[in-house]
Amino acid sequence: MGARIKVVLACETCGRRNYRTTRSAAAGTKGVRMKKFCVGCNAHTMHAESH
Repeated sequence: MGARIKVVLACETCGRRNYRTTRSAAAGTKGVRMKKFCVGCNAHTMHAESH
């Protein structure tokens, strides 16, 4: 089993940080991007890993 790290997803449109998830901690993995519902935009938008 590989190590997992916690990440926060932020809406790419309004910037709200709406979701929390985990991803692989392996070197070379890209940031998480997924389409989720944003309560600020009231629509499904792309959410990306925030820093």
